[in-house]
Parts: sequence; structure tokens; C-alpha cells
Amino acid sequence: FWLKVHYCSLSTSHSSAPCCGPPQLESLFVTMPSKRRNNGRSKHGRGHTAIVRCCNCFRCVPKDKAIKRFQVRNMVDASSQRDLREASVYSSFTMPKLYNKMIYCVSCAIHSRVVRVRNKQLRASPEGRIYVRPNFGGKGGGKGQ
Repeated sequence: FWLKVHYCSLSTSHSSAPCCGPPQLESLFVTMPSKRRNNGRSKHGRGHTAIVRCCNCFRCVPKDKAIKRFQVRNMVDASSQRDLREASVYSSFTMPKLYNKMIYCVSCAIHSRVVRVRNKQLRASPEGRIYVRPNFGGKGGGKGQ
């Protein structure tokens, strides 16, 4: 914060003119412009959050700031999957998938195009904030359902 100090003029005589008193301190609080509504985090009222590591560069990132994405892959490749399907006694056997939670720092997420840079209007609009939670083939949409 900035301090503004007001002093008496040195040219006036203190005996004839009354002094303006002790120095007055006026604090001026200037609000800095904010780029994002949540300052790039989803902390909201918590003082501190746990630290996780980026899966690409191993940088320490606060858990609420990290970009989290699930990588859903088949456990076996397509050619091996065809061989297993031909050798299997079950006619309709679905192969299990591998669900890997990838945690990125902001730099790696932008560099590897997990997230893109958006302009100011798209960041502020509700369409730019929509995030669809993965449900992994289940019926529920997420928490509490």
C-alpha cells in the first residue's frame, strides 16, 4: 500500500499561524487488475492445498491449480486384441481399459496442447468454463449421484 504524508509548509511561521497538526497518513489501496475470476486456482477459502507433481516435467504444482485429465487406453493393442478375441471362448467379452490420471503443470499443459490459450471474452463467458466430468461408462454423472 502507498503512504501519503502531509507536512506543514516550512515557509510559514509556527508562532503566528496555527500548525496543521501531526503528519497525516492516508493509505491508498489500489486494486490490481485480475486476469481470471478465480486467479487460476480452485482454492476458494482454503489457505493451503497439497502439492502434486507434474507427470511431464515433475514440477511441484498446487493440487487445485494443476490441470487434471484422464487418459483412457486399451490394455492391449488392436492386433493383440483381435488374437485374444479369436482365441476366447466368450463371444461378447469386452476388454478392460486402463484409466490413467494425468496431472500437468500449466506450462506443460499449454505446451502439449491439453489446454489452449483463450481470449478474454471466452474466458469470461460461461461457455468457456464448461467442464464435463468423465463417468467411465457408469450411470452417475459425478459426486452425489
